[in-house]
Parts: sequence; structure tokens; C-alpha cells
Amino acid sequence: MPALDEDLKKTLGPATAKVLAEQLGLHTALDLLHHYPRRYAERGELTSLAELADQIDEHVTVVAQVADARLLTYQGSRGGGKRLEVTITDGSGRLQLVFFGSGVHKPHKELLPGSRAMFAGKVGLFNRKLQLSHPAYEPLGADAGETDAAAAFAGQLIPIYPACKQLESWKIAKCVDAVLPGVGEAVDPLPPALREGRGLVPLTEALLKIHRPATKADIEDARQRLKWDEAFVLQVALARRRHADSQLPAVPRRPAPGGLLDSFDAKLPFTLTEGQETVSKEIFDDLATDHPMHRLLQGEVGSGKTMVALRAMLAVVDCGGQAALLAPTEVLAQQHHRSITEMMGELAEGGMLGGFDQGTKVVLLTGSMGVPARRRALLDLVTGEAGIVIGTHALIEDKVKFHDLGLVVVDEQHRFGVEQRDALRSKGKQPPHLLVMTATPIPRTVAMTVFGDLETSVLDQLPAGRSPIATHVVPAKDKPHFLTRAWERVREEVENGHQAYVVCPRIGDSADETEENGKAGRAAAKKKAADAEDGDKRPPLAVLEIAAQLAEGPLAGLAVEVLHGRMDPGDKDAVMRRFTAGEVKVLVATTVIEVGVNVPNSTVMVIMDADRFGVSQLHQLRGRVGRGSAPGLCLLVSEMHEASPARARLAAVAATLDGFELSRIDLEQRREGDVLGQAQSGVRSSLRMLAVIEDEEVIAQAREEATRVVAADPELAGLPGLETALHALLDTEREQYLEKG
Repeated sequence: MPALDEDLKKTLGPATAKVLAEQLGLHTALDLLHHYPRRYAERGELTSLAELADQIDEHVTVVAQVADARLLTYQGSRGGGKRLEVTITDGSGRLQLVFFGSGVHKPHKELLPGSRAMFAGKVGLFNRKLQLSHPAYEPLGADAGETDAAAAFAGQLIPIYPACKQLESWKIAKCVDAVLPGVGEAVDPLPPALREGRGLVPLTEALLKIHRPATKADIEDARQRLKWDEAFVLQVALARRRHADSQLPAVPRRPAPGGLLDSFDAKLPFTLTEGQETVSKEIFDDLATDHPMHRLLQGEVGSGKTMVALRAMLAVVDCGGQAALLAPTEVLAQQHHRSITEMMGELAEGGMLGGFDQGTKVVLLTGSMGVPARRRALLDLVTGEAGIVIGTHALIEDKVKFHDLGLVVVDEQHRFGVEQRDALRSKGKQPPHLLVMTATPIPRTVAMTVFGDLETSVLDQLPAGRSPIATHVVPAKDKPHFLTRAWERVREEVENGHQAYVVCPRIGDSADETEENGKAGRAAAKKKAADAEDGDKRPPLAVLEIAAQLAEGPLAGLAVEVLHGRMDPGDKDAVMRRFTAGEVKVLVATTVIEVGVNVPNSTVMVIMDADRFGVSQLHQLRGRVGRGSAPGLCLLVSEMHEASPARARLAAVAATLDGFELSRIDLEQRREGDVLGQAQSGVRSSLRMLAVIEDEEVIAQAREEATRVVAADPELAGLPGLETALHALLDTEREQYLEKG
């Protein structure tokens, strides 16, 4: 009987073990037991071929019956050859299989009309028809001569595993058979009282039922139990993190009455929204405690997160501390520096001649600054002269020293690696308070799963005076006159004294660049097979090309300039300054303007090849317009066919301005891992059964149970099974991820 932590080489041999490790990330018997079937085919029914149109270029496994088989002889450039064409059916559709050359003899004998088999291969298109070329297959049933596979599967549900080219689903099933006898060794992580109270089956039973179910009820029992394992173990890890944080010391930071914060509030030309007041109170309550705040501030695009963060920073400066705002790009850091100094006015001139007595210095620190400016900024930080510093990852460098770092604000959490956030937090004499901001609305369960060690605040009200944004899809291929009209609308807005953005997925100075939109670009390329019409191979539209076309064509005579991430930082800042000042009328940019850029006079945005962006990204981009008193307009230009999934995504964005609703749509349309993002890799790779939207109830209940368990026994001394499961599910790398927050 194989030990569950033993390398698979001993049980399955080196060749198979190598494929499982390299292609599927499975190294031990326990890993293989947690490689669950994707679905199950039933002996008595044929599985659906109708769904294959959405899976071009993907490896699939289907169970179907041979309808006919034809052996053809053909003449090629190297003489004659044989080709076997087999048509299979499952009642929902038909699919062609092709075999060539010497590979035709075995299938010609075995794949007789009326026989049934499992087929695995890569879905391709030939002459506009779906086909599998040289698929692997495993005959099923008496028609195929009572093979071993048929005997093994007789009367059972057939598990279909996530597979790869080198190892088909039924071969993985045989590998699982080899390790299943050791399933009794699996350590049950759930406390017995919890398992019994929730009516969950024991772990051994769940693993047997998920891999070799006798009935559909077995599968449901197993799924429910295994979902609980994932949700509970992850929530215990997060609850331990919260508990450990609550034990850390921190300096309480309470704003001084009549101090900097009060002076700032007195000068505000508007009143804060109810939401801003509520969230500010939550933050100030956290800052007043003697352990570090760990709070996530979610805010709709344009909801005034920066104002809330600034007031928190001023509260810390009030009592002698310093605050650092970490931004993901230089453009955003410069924009934050500009808008914060403007909001503070003379309060940002502390220490300067004619400056306000209670003021403080607000300094910018980025990698591209000149040596003298950088030296001045570093000196202001170490002496405490600068109460607020805004910067990029340059803030993290060893030579950056603070006088008394009291608060770290991280803008757009998902853009930073764990190490970067951790390095900045380590610069305080005691752990500083942490406020994480994101403009990407996150459904409650995702927040609980990914940011479960942070308390969450939500800003969902827009400040008074913000204008609504109308969004329309422009079908450029079907109705070219709509695109002509779009450029006319841009010209009308500019003539009325406003400004416009035009966004493109690519820069255009190098063949396949997708710049800041790199991940979205790669995702778009993957989607291409499903979304694109056959034969559509056009590369994404590029900033440099579109800017030139507009300046010479529909927008001739207007001040058109470009902005992208590979420009010199000084040039980027100069362009943004000219745009903010209203000198540039149309800014053609990549997604470098996605977050934080605030030019209230911009009223219209045209997003070219909008289908190449994700739902959340489109929502972010759209939030750059309608930030003043004039209404905003966002035009999503696409050449995709009306019935394509891409157009459905665009229609969803056009239909609502509710970011939380869009994030749910986004999550439902994408794999879980994409949503949890690369920065959350530890979390992602541990979610095999749990679906964060569908299993909202399980996650919420698991969080409650985990909090209760950790409060009673933080070291889990009385629950060795749970401690073991934590180490198995959250290996060293993931543990460090959680440790660093």
C-alpha cells in the first residue's frame, strides 16, 4: 500500500510520475487523490459533443458511439497513403476523427459502427468542421470485446479527469486506482464535532466517492465534504493570521483636536458622502488601537477612496507619524502627488516660507527622479520633515529610511507582489497600520477568500456632482457608419470645451506588445478561438498607429498626443500635465490610464478592440470619464460578431455601472484562478473543488467556524489533523504568502 506522502515514482514508475509532475503538478499519492474528476460520463448515456465548439484547441475527452468508418486511399506529394475517417455521435452532435498512414490499422479493426469508446484529443477545425486528429481512445462495453477498461467501468459512472496530451483521462483513472488502497491514511482536517454537526461524510469516504462513485448522490456527498475541507483549512490559515496580527504591537494614532485633519476638513469645499464618513470612522477606530490596522478599502470607480485615504494619512501626521502611499506606476504616483497637494493647498507647504504652521511636506519618490531631487526627498523622510510620501516601488529600496512610519496605504493591491508590500511595512519601528485600496469591486466571498486576513470597508456611493456615464457598443465591422459617428461625437465634445481618451490594447512599436495590458492580451489570445470569426487574424490595434490615423483623418486639427508605459517617465509626466491643463484635447493611450488618473474635464472615452479587455478592466477604464459636472460617454468599439461571447461581455458592461454586479459576471465567465490572480497563487492552487461565487454559504460558514476554532486554540494543539492539513494545503511558499499578508 503506497504511503500518501511518497513520491509517485515508486508507485507508478518514473515515466508516468514525470508526466504527472510536469504537466499536472502532481508529485505524491495525496496530490493524485486531490486531483478530482471534472465530470462523469454515464454508461447508459452519451456525453455531449455539442459543447465542443467552445473548446477549439483544447484537449477534451468524450464518450460516443461510432456512426460510420471509411478507409480512404489518397495520393500525396510522397506517393500514396491511407486515411481513416470515423464519425462518432452522442445524440447531441457528430464529430469526425481522422487517422493517417500506418496509424489506421488498429482503429480500423476496433472502431466498428455501433461500438462505443472514450476518445481524447485536441479539438481542431478542418474545412469548417470540428475534428480530432489521431485521438487516443479506449473501447467500452461488450461490443468492444470486453476489454479490461469495460470491465472496470461496468455499471459505474466514468470519471473524466483534467488531462493532458501525454496522459489521457482513463490513464489517470488507472493511476488513481493504484493509490486508492492507501486512502485510509488520509488525515481528516475537520474537528469531529464540526463534521458531525454539519452532517459531512468522513474524508476517506469522500475521496473514495469522488473517484469511484456508485451513484450521483455519492458525488454530491463527496463534493460537499471536500468543499468544506478547502474552505475551512484556508479560513483557518487566514484566521490564524488575523489572530497573530491582533497580538502585534503598534503605536495608536489619534488625530489631534484642532490639528492638521481639522484644518483640512474646514477647508473642504464640499461635504463628505455618508459612505466616506462611515468608512473614515472605521479607519480612525482601527488607527486608535495598539495593534496594527489591516483594512481593505473597496470603492467603486470615482467613489472618493483617495479622499478617505488622505484623511487617514493626515490623522497619522497629526500625532507625529508619517504616512506612505505606494502606487503601482509612475504615472499614478505623479497623479496622486498632484491631486493630494492640490487638495491640501497650503497645508502641503509645511516648513516652507509662507507655508501653513500646521502643514507638512508632501514628497514624491520614484525611480526616475534626478539625483538632487531624490536626495532632498530622502532627507525629508529621515528627518520627519515630510509627513506624507507618495511613490512607486522606489519607496522599498534599502536606502529609504523613515523617521516614524505610522501608516502604509497600498493603491491597487493586485499590482504588487507580496515581498514589495512586506518590505515597506518593515520600515516602521513597530509594524505600521496598513490600508489597502482597490477600485476593482470584489464580491464578498472573493474578499473573504483572498483578502481574508483584512477587515473590509466598502464605498459604493458616488460623491455629489459626479455625472452618470452612458456606455454603448460600436459594432465597427457590421456598421462602419457607427464608428464614423463615434469620431464625430469626440469632435463635438472637444468643440464644447471637453477632452477625450482613446484606448488601444497595444503600443505598436514592436510586433506583439500588449504592455500594461500584457495579461489581458494573453487572455484575449486564448479566447480568440472561441470569440473570433474563422480566419480573423488581425493583431490588436495599436496606440501609435491609431493616433496617426486620427490626427490625419477624423480628428485632424485637434491636439492629439500619445501615452504608454514605455515612454520616458519625464515625457509621460509632461503629457499628463498638458492633458490635465487642457492643452491636449485627445489622449491616445494604453491601459496606463486605467487607475487613478483624474481629469474632470474628460467626458468621452473610445475603447478600440474593447473585446480584448476583461470586464473589470473596461469598468476601470470607463471610470476615467464623467468625473466632473458634464455627463460621461464611453464607446466600446468591437469587430466581433453580435452572437459572440465577446460581444455578450461588452453588452454586460454597457448595461450596468454597478462594479459589484460586473465583478460577479466577470467571475462567472472566467476560471477561478484568473480572478484570484497571480499574486494570490497560494490561494488559487488550493481551490480545486470550491467555487467562490457558487459556494458563498460554505465560505461564510467556514469563516465563522475557523474564527471560533482559532480563538479557542490558536496553536491548534488539540487538532493535529488540522495542523497537518494546513501544511499540506498551504506549503511553505503559500504559508509565507499568508505570513506577509
